[in-house]
Amino acid sequence: MVLRLDYVQGVSPAKWLRAWAERRRDQPIEARRVDEPAQLDALRAGEADVAFVRLPIDEAGLHRISLWEERAFAALPKEHPLADADELSLADLAGEPEAPVQDDPAMTMELVGAGTGWAILPQSLTRLHHRKDVVAIPLSDAPPTRIALVWLVERDDEDIQEFAGVVRGRTSRSSRGQDAPEPAPAKAKAKAKAGSAKAGSAKGGAKAKGGAKRKPTPRQGKSARRR
Repeated sequence: MVLRLDYVQGVSPAKWLRAWAERRRDQPIEARRVDEPAQLDALRAGEADVAFVRLPIDEAGLHRISLWEERAFAALPKEHPLADADELSLADLAGEPEAPVQDDPAMTMELVGAGTGWAILPQSLTRLHHRKDVVAIPLSDAPPTRIALVWLVERDDEDIQEFAGVVRGRTSRSSRGQDAPEPAPAKAKAKAKAGSAKAGSAKGGAKAKGGAKRKPTPRQGKSARRR
């Protein structure tokens, strides 16, 4: 059986593929890079087992493990008046013409290089599609994007759990529990509330049992001699 992996542009899965190959020689992985608008198509159609995607997405019916954030960059034509800036804000770009954003970021960068305007892209995509006629400048106040590992709830099995562990850096001796998918917001809130109540009860019991407060230990050293 082959484990099928899709990954969105800007993600380089090579290190995880190598780690998987060393651990699971019995099960190869077929990896395929996909465009962001189609990043979930094969997964939902049953043609991929797991995928690295760029959030936000429609998470209905999916398990998700959030991974890292990508800082937003402004791609500008090399001759743009702001092209020499070390950092920009969204206010700096207000009123400046924007390049038509394409499904393929390489085409977006091409249009920027042609002088049609600026575009906002994750740093990984400005690096992947670097052009000599385009400069990429970090944005100080644009929201970052996040990369996540996702798979179908109905497709959850030992192989996918093991791959998730590889991505999270879990060794073959580690517990699987640390790689559990993120709980839904409602469940996470209820769990946190229950934990807080339990901790409060334990703290109250310990205080009653302990009785009077302990006297502080006298200070030693230079600070004690000064007094």
